[in-house]
Amino acid sequence: MARCGSGGQEVDDIEDLLNNGDAVRSPPKRHILPKKIAPRSKGEQKEHAARSNNSSSNIPGVQSIYVKTWGCSHNNSDGEYMAGQLAAYGYSMTDDAMNADLWLLNSCTVKGPSEDSFRNAIASGQQLNKHLVIAGCVPQGHRDDSALRPISAVGVQQIDRVVEVVEETLKGHTVRLFGTKKNEDGQKSGGASLDLPKIRKNPLIEILAVNTGCLNQCTYCKTKHARGELGSYPPEQLVARAKQAFEEGVREIWLTSEDLGAYGHDIGVRIPELLWQLVDVIPEGAMMRLGMTNPPYILEHMEEIAKVLDHPRVYSFLHVPVQAGSDAVLEAMKREYTRADFEHVVDFLKEKVPRVTIATDLICGFPTETEEDFKQSIELVEKYKFPSLFINQFYPRPGTPAARMKRIPTQDVKNRSRAVSKVFQSYRTYDHQVGERQWVLVTEIAHDKEHLVAHNKSYDQVLLEDVDGLMGKYVEVDITSAGKHYLMATLVPGSLENAVRLPQPLAKGTVSGAPDGPPPLALHHSPSSSSWSSRWSHCYIPSVILVLFLAIIIRCAQLVQLPER
Repeated sequence: MARCGSGGQEVDDIEDLLNNGDAVRSPPKRHILPKKIAPRSKGEQKEHAARSNNSSSNIPGVQSIYVKTWGCSHNNSDGEYMAGQLAAYGYSMTDDAMNADLWLLNSCTVKGPSEDSFRNAIASGQQLNKHLVIAGCVPQGHRDDSALRPISAVGVQQIDRVVEVVEETLKGHTVRLFGTKKNEDGQKSGGASLDLPKIRKNPLIEILAVNTGCLNQCTYCKTKHARGELGSYPPEQLVARAKQAFEEGVREIWLTSEDLGAYGHDIGVRIPELLWQLVDVIPEGAMMRLGMTNPPYILEHMEEIAKVLDHPRVYSFLHVPVQAGSDAVLEAMKREYTRADFEHVVDFLKEKVPRVTIATDLICGFPTETEEDFKQSIELVEKYKFPSLFINQFYPRPGTPAARMKRIPTQDVKNRSRAVSKVFQSYRTYDHQVGERQWVLVTEIAHDKEHLVAHNKSYDQVLLEDVDGLMGKYVEVDITSAGKHYLMATLVPGSLENAVRLPQPLAKGTVSGAPDGPPPLALHHSPSSSSWSSRWSHCYIPSVILVLFLAIIIRCAQLVQLPER
């Protein structure tokens, strides 16, 4: 992809025991059925012994866990929730893969390369005798894959069960939990509770998944096999989560899903209703970014969506993937809209929302794409000069209808990808902003580690010199220069001092929503001489009592065996 722009037997699903907000915040109860756990063969017993020798401890809840996530923001949100639950339970989260006791690999199945990277990570972990748990769309969409079946797995709607799976895996068992969460009416829900503990990768950004699955049947998409049909969270749950995030110092909320525009079709709600309720709880000095939406569903609400995007606390930004500029290809993809529909969305929003940014995607080399079809895609890019364009070569995903179609020669696909990239690189979209004064929200550290990353109302990337106290502030800047993908700016004198004061964000690695008092720091970036005491500090008191109790029993047994004097 080229980016331009910014062995065990499967465990049947068990109804969750944690049904209310208070219970959800407590460490998950273990309710795996022992008879459903696959026993170890002699070979597996040897492997487990090797892993146990490498493990820092056999006491439940004190081992170190390495989490690796591939893919979209929805997947990243799932990864944050799984890390938060493990840390709240007492496990030590680490970014040091080599010294971790267990690897939790959270996968993406959208494209072949990301799945290949995931499978390579599995192979590496196995060679290093690491305990492994896999999660995300690959195991969910490939449940019968012989290479994955011997590995413990957490389904995309079972992330609230990750502590159980990790516990059993560290004991040497293989546990695979898949299943669909249901609401009170028996319908598919959005997934695990939004009240679960989480560790935000960026303490200033809350990734809020509003729904899972979609209403489409795109012929090239494997994600549908994993995420399934549409399942939406009720608005009140999403608003409550947003409120909590802002109380914890979050400055920016990203709404994410497989299709934001389809939100609520399954529960009798529409996306504008949710958006306005969320807007009401965004404090001054904070922003909200809407996620990806397909054209068919945004067409239903153009007027309201435009009003939301024009709101001062919402970025004037929308990701609307077109995938192809040819109606013939769109029909073969079963995208359920035409090029004219897409152009109507873009034209309407550009007219109603000043300086709106429309990001889009193109797939180059879909099996039915002719040279004339491809030419129409090129013309679409030339017409709209998208500032953010994601260019993807077609990858056949196993089990999809498109995978059975006759493929275009690989070299032709690469040539088409290069041709689109050449067009994209031929124009600039930010130069006209040089000399302007704008308001921006600062949320990240740039890759060069010398600048901070902010975004203006259009969600254009703005780079600023790193100034003490600037992170997380909504400030006024002067745009001094422009590049292809960014703007450079300087801080307006007095802007930082006059910035709106919001709650202090949680420290990086802190568990959001942790029960009973201040959230513990859970993320360790490298081993140190104090690592044992750090890990021990995260253990729950019951674990300490258990260890002391066992020590007393052992000592008593020794005393009984002493000879009489």
